[in-house]
Amino acid sequence: MTIEDEIFKRTKIDFDKIVKYGFQKENTVYQYSKNIMNDTFRVDIEISKDGVVKGKIYDLDMEEEYNNFRVEDITGSFVSKVREEFKDILKDIRKNCFISIPFLFEQSNRIAEQIKMKYGDDPEFEWDKFKGYATFKNAISKKWYGLIMNLDKCKLDASSNLEVEIINVKLKPEEIEALQKKKGFYPAYHMNKKNWISIVLDDTINDSEIMKLIDESYSYTITKGSSNTEWIIPANPKYFDIIEALKKKNTITWKQHTNIKVNDLVYLYLAEPYSSILYKLRVKDVNLPYEYKDENIKMQKIMKLELIEEYEEGKLPLKKLKAFGVKAVRGPRSMPQELSKYIDKMI
Repeated sequence: MTIEDEIFKRTKIDFDKIVKYGFQKENTVYQYSKNIMNDTFRVDIEISKDGVVKGKIYDLDMEEEYNNFRVEDITGSFVSKVREEFKDILKDIRKNCFISIPFLFEQSNRIAEQIKMKYGDDPEFEWDKFKGYATFKNAISKKWYGLIMNLDKCKLDASSNLEVEIINVKLKPEEIEALQKKKGFYPAYHMNKKNWISIVLDDTINDSEIMKLIDESYSYTITKGSSNTEWIIPANPKYFDIIEALKKKNTITWKQHTNIKVNDLVYLYLAEPYSSILYKLRVKDVNLPYEYKDENIKMQKIMKLELIEEYEEGKLPLKKLKAFGVKAVRGPRSMPQELSKYIDKMI
């Protein structure tokens, strides 16, 4: 792995920032130069349109490229200083022009974002020894429903030694047996192979199919018999006047979220201009057939909700929710237990 690859691992470029930083666009690449070592060397950095970073060092006295800094076996004080100054430039570019992302591959990051939007769960990196390993847990039961890992593919398939990322999900044994006959699926790496399966996140399997399997895995983390699972669900007043609807009637129908069940509690978060939780409702009925589609929403089934409590505007704004780990409400997500306790105490 090159110095550049190591430093810019798990990052994503912000092209607006690199221009402000001082990069100049030349055709399809961005270029930046800086002298180091008392102007005896020049560092040239090039970033492609895909965000790939490459650097070179030129000896200005000799008027030729200097490559010794890339040879790790050369450890003299001079070459070490050149190497460190090169790294310092890259780290400063990373700090000012790149955004940290949790995973190496595009599909891994897309899946993580979809999990965040659907369940509200961020990846949790729990092991210092395995920095690329992250779990996804049900916020209420604390049970795993996904584990993303980066590893050499030869550990799954002896014919390849490329680095890959996989996600392990929990499924029925008969389903696991059938899926392993398909490309992109493997016996679970480092987990029980009867109940878990590994899926390679290299776009062999499309996102929607993977998310369906994650949904099934998530369903095994819901505590059986629980009647009061709590959710935060967004509502956009630009598309539907929920306030007026609840003034007229204390029951409404709403798009069905896969894992919501009767007697669950739903906290409705209204987007701008409110940006607050304004209502608490109880789920009265689920899985009601309803076909609807427009440019903003698609529904195949709905649920019936009954109003329990209404909160004063500004009592539960996003700023307050962030203190309990709710940084955004883009889709249905689990209600953090501490936030639920806070609301109960507030009421």
